[in-house]
Amino acid sequence: MGNPRWTESSVSPWQRGPRTSDLVAQAQQFAQTGKEQFLRTFAYAPDDKLTWSPSPTAKSALRIAAHVGIFNQAFAAILRAGKLPGASMEEVAAAMNAAEQGVLSREQAVQVIEESVVAVCAALGALTPEAIDSVVETPVVTRPMPFFMNLPGAHMGNHAAQVDCLQTTWGDLELHT
Repeated sequence: MGNPRWTESSVSPWQRGPRTSDLVAQAQQFAQTGKEQFLRTFAYAPDDKLTWSPSPTAKSALRIAAHVGIFNQAFAAILRAGKLPGASMEEVAAAMNAAEQGVLSREQAVQVIEESVVAVCAALGALTPEAIDSVVETPVVTRPMPFFMNLPGAHMGNHAAQVDCLQTTWGDLELHT
């Protein structure tokens, strides 16, 4: 299970010592920046296109926003527990899918994202140096904790690009900054 290259002994020395607070502050800032980038992009999705998707199996802008908020909650749980909560990946995926489907409006999606970033930043702030030095194993990937610390910000930025792609698909070629 996981990637055998990542072991406790392979955690870099830069992750230890007095830089712990710097790592936490950086990850918190990255989460805030990712949130701002996503919400700025999502704000340009017109109401009449919010639930539009290019195919029956593709996500709409609203569903992508719901995904961002729900997954941030999972990332916060990983940061708090040092592992993915749940019995199996299938159970976790089913619960997250159901939660995503329960987000039915732009306002609700924005609220879920805002609250989830607060939870991520709180979980980051509670990390001990030992937790930061740990390796987290999930059914999907095994990585040092700093990977998971920075994942929420990267995840939101990546999904902002998806919403951007949807915007060009429905003809919005304006540069939104």
